[in-house]
Amino acid sequence: MSEAASAPAARARIGDSEFDRDTAVTRREPGVYDTGLSAGWTIINAVNGGYLLAVLGRALGDALPHPDPFTITAHYLTASRPGPAVVRTEVVRTGRTLSTGQASLFQYDDEGREVERIRVLASYGDLDALPDDVRTSAKPPAIPPIERCFGPDDAPAPVPGSSAIADRLMLKLDPDTLGWALGQPSGKGEMRAWFGLADGRDPDPLSLLLAVDALPPTAFELGLSGWVPTVELTVHVRCRPAPGPLRVSITTRNLAGGFLEEDAEVWDSDDRLVAQSRQLARARLG
Repeated sequence: MSEAASAPAARARIGDSEFDRDTAVTRREPGVYDTGLSAGWTIINAVNGGYLLAVLGRALGDALPHPDPFTITAHYLTASRPGPAVVRTEVVRTGRTLSTGQASLFQYDDEGREVERIRVLASYGDLDALPDDVRTSAKPPAIPPIERCFGPDDAPAPVPGSSAIADRLMLKLDPDTLGWALGQPSGKGEMRAWFGLADGRDPDPLSLLLAVDALPPTAFELGLSGWVPTVELTVHVRCRPAPGPLRVSITTRNLAGGFLEEDAEVWDSDDRLVAQSRQLARARLG
Protein backbone atom coordinates (compact mmCIF):
# COMPACT_ATOMS: atom_id res chain seq x y z
CA MET A 1 0.00 0.00 0.00
CA SER A 2 1.15 3.55 -0.55
CA GLU A 3 0.76 4.28 3.16
CA ALA A 4 3.01 1.43 4.21
CA ALA A 5 6.30 2.10 5.90
CA SER A 6 9.50 1.26 4.09
CA ALA A 7 10.41 -2.40 4.45
CA PRO A 8 13.37 -3.34 6.64
CA ALA A 9 16.62 -4.01 4.79
CA ALA A 10 16.40 -7.73 5.63
CA ARG A 11 12.85 -8.97 6.14
CA ALA A 12 12.28 -12.09 8.17
CA ARG A 13 10.19 -14.77 6.50
CA ILE A 14 7.29 -16.75 7.95
CA GLY A 15 8.90 -19.68 9.75
CA ASP A 16 12.21 -17.86 10.26
CA SER A 17 11.22 -14.98 12.52
CA GLU A 18 11.70 -14.26 16.20
CA PHE A 19 7.93 -14.69 16.57
CA ASP A 20 8.15 -18.19 15.07
CA ARG A 21 11.08 -19.17 17.28
CA ASP A 22 9.44 -17.81 20.44
CA THR A 23 6.12 -19.58 19.76
CA ALA A 24 7.74 -22.87 18.77
CA VAL A 25 6.59 -26.09 20.44
CA THR A 26 8.35 -29.46 20.54
CA ARG A 27 6.26 -32.62 20.57
CA ARG A 28 7.29 -34.75 23.52
CA GLU A 29 4.64 -37.40 22.86
CA PRO A 30 1.26 -37.36 21.10
CA GLY A 31 -0.74 -34.44 22.51
CA VAL A 32 2.07 -33.13 24.77
CA TYR A 33 4.36 -30.26 23.75
CA ASP A 34 7.27 -28.53 25.47
CA THR A 35 7.81 -24.83 24.95
CA GLY A 36 9.58 -21.86 26.51
CA LEU A 37 7.78 -18.58 27.09
CA SER A 38 10.10 -15.77 26.08
CA ALA A 39 10.59 -12.69 28.25
CA GLY A 40 10.67 -10.72 25.00
CA TRP A 41 6.86 -10.68 24.84
CA THR A 42 6.16 -9.20 28.26
CA ILE A 43 4.49 -5.97 29.36
CA ILE A 44 5.54 -4.85 32.86
CA ASN A 45 6.71 -8.45 33.51
CA ALA A 46 3.36 -9.95 32.38
CA VAL A 47 3.48 -12.30 29.38
CA ASN A 48 1.24 -10.89 26.63
CA GLY A 49 -2.04 -12.79 26.20
CA GLY A 50 -1.97 -12.71 22.39
CA TYR A 51 1.53 -14.19 22.35
CA LEU A 52 0.37 -16.95 24.70
CA LEU A 53 -2.61 -17.66 22.46
CA ALA A 54 -0.26 -18.01 19.48
CA VAL A 55 1.81 -20.60 21.39
CA LEU A 56 -1.25 -22.74 22.10
CA GLY A 57 -2.52 -22.10 18.58
CA ARG A 58 0.70 -23.52 17.15
CA ALA A 59 0.41 -26.66 19.29
CA LEU A 60 -3.20 -27.18 18.20
CA GLY A 61 -2.19 -26.69 14.57
CA ASP A 62 0.16 -29.65 14.97
CA ALA A 63 -2.30 -31.81 16.91
CA LEU A 64 -5.33 -31.29 14.62
CA PRO A 65 -5.68 -32.48 11.00
CA HIS A 66 -6.59 -28.98 9.74
CA PRO A 67 -3.93 -26.24 9.59
CA ASP A 68 -5.60 -22.91 10.41
CA PRO A 69 -7.43 -21.52 13.45
CA PHE A 70 -10.96 -20.45 12.53
CA THR A 71 -12.16 -19.69 16.06
CA ILE A 72 -10.22 -19.95 19.29
CA THR A 73 -11.35 -19.07 22.81
CA ALA A 74 -8.97 -18.79 25.75
CA HIS A 75 -9.65 -18.45 29.45
CA TYR A 76 -6.67 -16.99 31.32
CA LEU A 77 -6.62 -18.75 34.67
CA THR A 78 -3.35 -17.65 36.30
CA ALA A 79 -0.57 -15.26 35.29
CA SER A 80 2.07 -16.85 33.04
CA ARG A 81 5.77 -16.27 33.57
CA PRO A 82 8.69 -16.34 31.16
CA GLY A 83 10.29 -19.78 31.22
CA PRO A 84 9.51 -23.44 30.52
CA ALA A 85 5.92 -24.55 29.95
CA VAL A 86 4.03 -27.63 28.82
CA VAL A 87 1.04 -27.62 26.45
CA ARG A 88 -1.35 -30.57 26.57
CA THR A 89 -3.82 -30.95 23.71
CA GLU A 90 -6.87 -33.12 23.12
CA VAL A 91 -8.67 -33.77 19.85
CA VAL A 92 -12.38 -33.31 20.53
CA ARG A 93 -13.78 -33.97 17.05
CA THR A 94 -12.59 -34.18 13.48
CA GLY A 95 -14.71 -33.58 10.40
CA ARG A 96 -14.27 -32.95 6.70
CA THR A 97 -13.99 -29.15 6.91
CA LEU A 98 -13.47 -28.46 10.61
CA SER A 99 -11.70 -30.12 13.50
CA THR A 100 -12.05 -29.11 17.14
CA GLY A 101 -9.56 -29.46 19.94
CA GLN A 102 -8.69 -28.14 23.34
CA ALA A 103 -5.37 -27.26 24.92
CA SER A 104 -4.01 -26.14 28.28
CA LEU A 105 -0.69 -24.55 29.13
CA PHE A 106 0.98 -25.50 32.41
CA GLN A 107 3.92 -24.16 34.41
CA TYR A 108 5.35 -24.93 37.85
CA ASP A 109 4.92 -22.60 40.82
CA ASP A 110 7.60 -21.78 43.40
CA GLU A 111 6.76 -24.96 45.35
CA GLY A 112 7.16 -27.16 42.27
CA ARG A 113 3.44 -27.76 41.77
CA GLU A 114 2.01 -27.80 38.26
CA VAL A 115 -0.34 -24.86 37.63
CA GLU A 116 -2.68 -24.44 34.69
CA ARG A 117 -2.24 -20.99 33.14
CA ILE A 118 -4.60 -21.00 30.14
CA ARG A 119 -7.29 -23.29 28.76
CA VAL A 120 -8.30 -23.06 25.09
CA LEU A 121 -11.06 -24.51 22.91
CA ALA A 122 -10.64 -24.06 19.17
CA SER A 123 -11.94 -25.11 15.76
CA TYR A 124 -9.48 -25.40 12.86
CA GLY A 125 -10.00 -25.56 9.11
CA ASP A 126 -8.27 -24.66 5.85
CA LEU A 127 -8.44 -20.95 5.06
CA ASP A 128 -7.28 -21.57 1.50
CA ALA A 129 -10.35 -23.74 0.86
CA LEU A 130 -12.90 -21.03 1.72
CA PRO A 131 -15.07 -19.53 -1.06
CA ASP A 132 -14.33 -16.00 -2.27
CA ASP A 133 -17.90 -14.72 -1.69
CA VAL A 134 -17.85 -11.78 0.76
CA ARG A 135 -20.94 -9.81 1.81
CA THR A 136 -20.17 -7.26 4.48
CA SER A 137 -21.10 -3.82 5.74
CA ALA A 138 -17.80 -3.53 7.66
CA LYS A 139 -15.35 -0.88 6.53
CA PRO A 140 -11.62 -0.49 7.23
CA PRO A 141 -10.78 1.93 10.06
CA ALA A 142 -9.79 5.45 9.03
CA ILE A 143 -6.18 5.59 10.24
CA PRO A 144 -3.71 8.22 8.99
CA PRO A 145 -0.69 7.05 6.97
CA ILE A 146 2.04 5.36 9.01
CA GLU A 147 4.32 8.40 8.81
CA ARG A 148 1.65 10.47 10.58
CA CYS A 149 1.17 7.96 13.40
CA PHE A 150 3.28 7.45 16.51
CA GLY A 151 5.07 4.51 18.11
CA PRO A 152 6.95 3.82 21.35
CA ASP A 153 10.10 5.45 19.96
CA ASP A 154 8.23 8.75 19.64
CA ALA A 155 7.40 8.92 23.37
CA PRO A 156 9.43 11.35 25.50
CA ALA A 157 10.32 8.52 27.91
CA PRO A 158 9.57 4.79 27.90
CA VAL A 159 7.23 3.24 30.43
CA PRO A 160 9.46 1.25 32.83
CA GLY A 161 9.33 -2.46 32.05
CA SER A 162 7.15 -2.05 28.96
CA SER A 163 9.78 -2.06 26.22
CA ALA A 164 10.25 -5.82 25.76
CA ILE A 165 7.24 -6.47 23.51
CA ALA A 166 7.46 -2.99 21.98
CA ASP A 167 10.91 -3.85 20.63
CA ARG A 168 9.41 -6.76 18.71
CA LEU A 169 6.50 -4.92 17.12
CA MET A 170 5.98 -2.32 14.44
CA LEU A 171 3.23 -0.39 16.19
CA LYS A 172 2.14 3.06 15.03
CA LEU A 173 -0.84 4.53 16.88
CA ASP A 174 -3.49 6.82 15.41
CA PRO A 175 -2.93 10.29 16.99
CA ASP A 176 -6.69 10.52 17.67
CA THR A 177 -6.34 7.65 20.16
CA LEU A 178 -3.24 8.97 21.91
CA GLY A 179 -4.81 11.47 24.30
CA TRP A 180 -3.93 9.22 27.25
CA ALA A 181 -0.21 9.60 26.48
CA LEU A 182 -0.56 13.39 26.77
CA GLY A 183 -2.60 13.29 29.96
CA GLN A 184 -5.79 14.09 28.02
CA PRO A 185 -7.71 10.82 27.46
CA SER A 186 -10.68 11.20 25.12
CA GLY A 187 -13.06 9.07 27.19
CA LYS A 188 -14.13 7.24 23.99
CA GLY A 189 -12.56 3.84 24.66
CA GLU A 190 -10.96 3.56 21.22
CA MET A 191 -7.51 2.45 20.05
CA ARG A 192 -6.31 2.24 16.44
CA ALA A 193 -2.91 1.43 15.00
CA TRP A 194 -0.82 0.07 12.18
CA PHE A 195 0.61 -3.28 13.27
CA GLY A 196 3.40 -5.59 12.17
CA LEU A 197 6.40 -7.47 13.49
CA ALA A 198 9.58 -5.44 13.87
CA ASP A 199 11.68 -7.87 11.82
CA GLY A 200 9.39 -7.39 8.81
CA ARG A 201 7.80 -10.87 8.85
CA ASP A 202 4.50 -10.81 6.99
CA PRO A 203 1.30 -11.67 8.89
CA ASP A 204 -0.22 -15.13 8.97
CA PRO A 205 -3.14 -16.64 10.93
CA LEU A 206 -1.01 -17.22 14.06
CA SER A 207 0.28 -13.65 14.15
CA LEU A 208 -3.34 -12.44 13.94
CA LEU A 209 -3.83 -14.04 17.38
CA LEU A 210 -1.12 -11.68 18.63
CA ALA A 211 -2.38 -8.63 16.73
CA VAL A 212 -5.78 -8.51 18.46
CA ASP A 213 -4.12 -8.16 21.88
CA ALA A 214 -1.01 -6.09 21.18
CA LEU A 215 -2.26 -2.48 21.31
CA PRO A 216 -2.38 -0.39 24.50
CA PRO A 217 -5.62 -1.04 26.42
CA THR A 218 -8.66 1.01 25.48
CA ALA A 219 -8.93 1.63 29.24
CA PHE A 220 -6.15 4.21 28.83
CA GLU A 221 -8.44 6.37 26.67
CA LEU A 222 -11.15 5.94 29.32
CA GLY A 223 -8.85 7.64 31.82
CA LEU A 224 -7.61 4.51 33.60
CA SER A 225 -4.04 3.36 34.02
CA GLY A 226 -2.22 0.20 35.02
CA TRP A 227 -2.42 -3.42 33.94
CA VAL A 228 -5.66 -4.61 32.30
CA PRO A 229 -5.46 -8.43 32.56
CA THR A 230 -7.47 -10.52 30.10
CA VAL A 231 -10.06 -12.88 31.58
CA GLU A 232 -11.34 -14.38 28.32
CA LEU A 233 -10.42 -13.83 24.67
CA THR A 234 -12.16 -15.16 21.56
CA VAL A 235 -10.64 -14.68 18.10
CA HIS A 236 -12.25 -15.39 14.71
CA VAL A 237 -9.78 -15.68 11.83
CA ARG A 238 -11.68 -14.89 8.62
CA CYS A 239 -9.05 -15.25 5.90
CA ARG A 240 -5.31 -15.52 5.31
CA PRO A 241 -3.85 -11.98 5.45
CA ALA A 242 -2.05 -10.43 2.50
CA PRO A 243 1.59 -9.34 2.93
CA GLY A 244 2.15 -5.93 4.45
CA PRO A 245 1.16 -4.04 7.58
CA LEU A 246 -2.17 -4.63 9.30
CA ARG A 247 -4.61 -2.07 10.65
CA VAL A 248 -6.12 -2.84 14.05
CA SER A 249 -9.13 -1.07 15.54
CA ILE A 250 -10.30 -1.78 19.10
CA THR A 251 -13.33 -0.32 20.88
CA THR A 252 -14.89 -0.53 24.33
CA ARG A 253 -18.52 0.44 24.81
CA ASN A 254 -19.13 -0.64 28.38
CA LEU A 255 -17.03 -0.60 31.54
CA ALA A 256 -19.01 -1.81 34.54
CA GLY A 257 -18.23 -3.55 37.81
CA GLY A 258 -14.51 -3.36 37.16
CA PHE A 259 -14.69 -5.26 33.84
CA LEU A 260 -14.69 -4.06 30.23
CA GLU A 261 -14.96 -5.64 26.79
CA GLU A 262 -12.63 -4.95 23.89
CA ASP A 263 -13.91 -5.59 20.35
CA ALA A 264 -11.13 -5.75 17.77
CA GLU A 265 -11.04 -5.79 13.98
CA VAL A 266 -7.90 -6.53 11.97
CA TRP A 267 -7.65 -5.44 8.32
CA ASP A 268 -4.93 -6.40 5.86
CA SER A 269 -3.22 -4.46 3.08
CA ASP A 270 -5.91 -5.57 0.60
CA ASP A 271 -8.65 -3.94 2.74
CA ARG A 272 -10.00 -7.29 3.89
CA LEU A 273 -11.31 -7.98 7.39
CA VAL A 274 -8.99 -10.85 8.31
CA ALA A 275 -9.72 -11.26 12.04
CA GLN A 276 -12.18 -10.21 14.71
CA SER A 277 -12.06 -10.68 18.46
CA ARG A 278 -13.78 -9.90 21.73
CA GLN A 279 -12.18 -10.07 25.12
CA LEU A 280 -13.32 -9.50 28.67
CA ALA A 281 -10.72 -7.77 30.81
CA ARG A 282 -10.44 -6.58 34.36
CA ALA A 283 -9.94 -2.83 34.82
CA ARG A 284 -8.35 -1.20 37.82
CA LEU A 285 -10.65 1.62 39.00
CA GLY A 286 -9.81 4.59 41.17
